[in-house]
Amino acid sequence: MIEDKLTLFSYAVIFSTILADNTHDYLEMSIRMEELAKNQKGYLGIESARNETGIKVSYW
Repeated sequence: MIEDKLTLFSYAVIFSTILADNTHDYLEMSIRMEELAKNQKGYLGIESARNETGIKVSYW
């Protein structure tokens, strides 16, 4: 779990979105962004939720 990796000096990056009518390529872009984050130094994990609005929180 992400909580097990957090320390006193961890950071959270919060990214929010509003789902538009045109969602072409949205899923592919989201997957690619997560792949890129996982390769960065200090990455601990990511969580997300979505319906009309979405939120992703990545932990570093």
